[in-house]
Amino acid sequence: MKKQFFFLVTFYSCFMLSQEKLPYYEIPETAKEYTPGTTVSRMLDGLGFRYYWATKGLTEKDLTFKPNAEARTTLETIDHILELSQVILNATLKITNGAKQPKMTFVEKRTKTLKNIEQASKILKESKDISQYKMIFAKTEFPFWNAINGPIADALWHVGQVVSFRRSSGNPFPKGVSVLRGTKSE
Repeated sequence: MKKQFFFLVTFYSCFMLSQEKLPYYEIPETAKEYTPGTTVSRMLDGLGFRYYWATKGLTEKDLTFKPNAEARTTLETIDHILELSQVILNATLKITNGAKQPKMTFVEKRTKTLKNIEQASKILKESKDISQYKMIFAKTEFPFWNAINGPIADALWHVGQVVSFRRSSGNPFPKGVSVLRGTKSE
């Protein structure tokens, strides 16, 4: 009985999350002007769009795939991207890093990653001075420059790995996705 209840709760949670409209099906409209904040915001929007489509429709086979014994699985790579998205968001919220993520399903991780990216993008888009955002680890602070070449660039790198891994496991990147235009044609 407990197993059936747990299954139903898990299924219902995943179903409800899957019905929720996630950000980055398409890339948001561009800002009206170029500023440091709108530029980095657009980088994050590109990351969110790529992540949305790289992770859309992944199967259990895809999530457990890894190219060799030393590599991460796709799911472990997704966990790392989630951590990177949290570091980026924490910088914009001016929060110290280090809090552990709760245990989550793949759908919950995907949702949280997309929402972290979206929230950080919105904060940066409105910001007049992005130098105020620092990555804080215990007593060490890094300027926002390091967020660009650190977690933002790293997340883009790893999204590319997810795309490569899904191709290798037999589930190619969805057709009709234009990363140049930030759209998906049907």
